[in-house]
Amino acid sequence: MSRRPPQVPPGARRGVGAGRRAGSSRSITPDPRARRTARAADGATSSPARDRRDPRGATHRTGPRIEHRIETRSGRRRPIEAPVDVPVEVELAPRPAGRRARRALDDAPRRRGHVDTPQARPRARRAVAPERPALQRRIVKVRTRRHHFKAGQSRRRLRLVFALTAVVFALILGRVVMLQTADADQLRAAGYDQRTSETVLRANRGVIFDRNGDELALSVPARTIIANPKLVTDPEGTTRTLATVLELSPDKQRQLIEAFTVQEKSFVYVARQVTDQQAAAVAALDLNGVSSIAEDRRTMPSGSVGQSVIGKTNIDGEGIAGIEMQYDDLLTGTDGEMTRQHDRDGRSLPGTETTTVAPIPGDDLVLTIDRSVQYEVEQAMVEQVTNLMARGGSAIVMDTDTGEIIAMVGVRMGEDGIVRVTSGNIAAVDAAEPGSVAKAITIAAALNEGTVTPDTMFQVPWRKQFSDTELHDAEIHADWNVPVRTILAESSNIGTIEVMLTMGDTLRETKEKLGTYMRAFGLGQKTALDFPGESNGLGVDWKKWEGAEQYTVAYGQGIASTSIQLISAINVIANDGVYVAPKLVQSTIDSSGTLTETAESDTHRVVRPEVAQQVNYMMRDVVCTGTATRAQVKGVTIAGKTGTGLKAFEGGGYTDADGNHKYYSSFAGYFPAEDPQVTVLISIDEPPGAEGQETRFGGTAAAPVFARIAPSIIHEMDIQLPEGGGCPKG
Repeated sequence: MSRRPPQVPPGARRGVGAGRRAGSSRSITPDPRARRTARAADGATSSPARDRRDPRGATHRTGPRIEHRIETRSGRRRPIEAPVDVPVEVELAPRPAGRRARRALDDAPRRRGHVDTPQARPRARRAVAPERPALQRRIVKVRTRRHHFKAGQSRRRLRLVFALTAVVFALILGRVVMLQTADADQLRAAGYDQRTSETVLRANRGVIFDRNGDELALSVPARTIIANPKLVTDPEGTTRTLATVLELSPDKQRQLIEAFTVQEKSFVYVARQVTDQQAAAVAALDLNGVSSIAEDRRTMPSGSVGQSVIGKTNIDGEGIAGIEMQYDDLLTGTDGEMTRQHDRDGRSLPGTETTTVAPIPGDDLVLTIDRSVQYEVEQAMVEQVTNLMARGGSAIVMDTDTGEIIAMVGVRMGEDGIVRVTSGNIAAVDAAEPGSVAKAITIAAALNEGTVTPDTMFQVPWRKQFSDTELHDAEIHADWNVPVRTILAESSNIGTIEVMLTMGDTLRETKEKLGTYMRAFGLGQKTALDFPGESNGLGVDWKKWEGAEQYTVAYGQGIASTSIQLISAINVIANDGVYVAPKLVQSTIDSSGTLTETAESDTHRVVRPEVAQQVNYMMRDVVCTGTATRAQVKGVTIAGKTGTGLKAFEGGGYTDADGNHKYYSSFAGYFPAEDPQVTVLISIDEPPGAEGQETRFGGTAAAPVFARIAPSIIHEMDIQLPEGGGCPKG
């Protein structure tokens, strides 16, 4: 039996979606063809709506034909018609009462529907609506996509293009204004930096002159090869070329390749202070980024003459030893600055070099050194140390009255067996036992205290027990009954101890007095030279003297002094008992040429003049008949004292495991003894000291050097000798 679709009640409005259950929804998706239909409907006259029925009995009222598709429960999509942006009323028929009818409705799509529009609507939550006898009305608004720019709408496009063009032009104009105003200075500076290089103009280091105006050390022009890595176009090729010309080491080549490749710096040194030939060869290569600058090289015109005093500088012209180091601030000038413009390859543009800051040279120094005397003393010391195969030696020549140093020499034998002048001033730095030279100080102190006279007699054995130690003289002899003058002339250790013990009623008092005199003679403290690395000396604090040392200090064992301290002490005797501080700098000359004399040396009296004169005569006996006969100079009266000190080993003590000793041999003297003008100290470090060798003594190792240099000193300093000088005949 055929079943008729349910009838639409009278008065019910026709629409789309009839036959759907109350509360259900379906997706209505616009078909692409609907857009064409909509545009056609837009331009057409109104067309009447028409009704049609679907198989379920719903009546659809449509406007102008715009095709859409409705999704059914089965998944199929079928076209429907709907007006553009026209609300559509969907009228649903009452729920059939029959069981099969209800089942048929239940089989209809139950999913939430949605209308595919340009703007998706949120899904409605599914709700179960109660059965309603009446119709349910739903209004669905269907939207279609519209294009804002259509064919023929050129005015709107032109407006947009004009607006965009105006914005871009405004941005460009704003940037141009910024470049011409706020950023102008910065850009000009950047451009200037790119084409301009600044070069430091090194100030000339001050010249060091001797007392006669001869140059001892000065700076001479040299060329230094430099490079700007940022301008080097071929790092490896440039490095290989430079290495060939300048003989660069492998390490230096690696450093240059790295700098040329990374290009972080705009300045690197390639080779410092090269020869003129090398600089010319590099300039001829015309390598990108490579150039040369003028740079001073420190040199000594007379070779190593005066090097012990002058010291040396590093490659940057900074003093690192000697006078160069001590007066570095004075000798160093103020650097200047030069600017130049260059092309992109680093080549200077002609006429663009400008000195912006002129360099100011450093001050010159005039030393008390006499270059000629210095040379003679150096040669004599090198020869003697070489002949003796000693470790080294030092020598000082001092003006007796002023304390000015005429010569100051240090020599040392190298590992290759060659003796050379040292760049370090060992005469002021190294300290050693003065040995028997200190006996002149002890006897002068006793004479000044009035406890003895030159003719006071003493019983002197060759050895004697003091404290817990048996002390002895250098040579075995019978017991002597001799005066003080003989004790000094023969350099008796036991006799000197006996003289010292007369200075006080107790040993403590004696030690205190002797220690005070040693300080007054300049031992145990730095001199006025204040030379870099100068030593204070050792062992002059009398409170620390214990055991046998309380006695051995009388003849110079157990204390240590530098050569400059020892010669200053002996100079007290030569200068009528007055200590005069040593002096090395005579004057300075500033950049304007103004000469300024340095202050005179400080002085203080140590012993009375008559005491100094007594010791003077006794020291003449040392040279004429005592231990220093090898220091004699024909026609010249010499006064002096020898000394043979012991050197302590590193582990302590004066003897090694094999019973060997190390010696430090000296001779200190002055001339002419009638009116002393020059005081001289010669010291030989570690002369051969094997048993039976006489070369270890001051009278054999050091005194001959004194005799050799004395005539040269007399000649160079134009010393007028009194008639009838020299040792008495017979």
